[in-house]
Amino acid sequence: MVAALKNSFEPSFLEVIDESAQHAGHSGASESGLNSHFRVLIASSHFEKLNRVQRHRLVYDSLQEFLDNGLHALAIEFRSN
Repeated sequence: MVAALKNSFEPSFLEVIDESAQHAGHSGASESGLNSHFRVLIASSHFEKLNRVQRHRLVYDSLQEFLDNGLHALAIEFRSN
């Protein structure tokens, strides 16, 4: 996930936090033990002139492979570049 975000956005700041353990037993939590809930904090010049929805769409598009393979929840926080 980190590599995909770095390749797509060349961020000046990137942190990916696995929050899966906080959701154990909840609907959407992975029964297979795979990590399914993440928080992404990111700053990149690629987002500067985009609104919030456009930014989220770009991040979701860049992580589609992960969404197709067990990523259930993604919280995204955009930081100033």
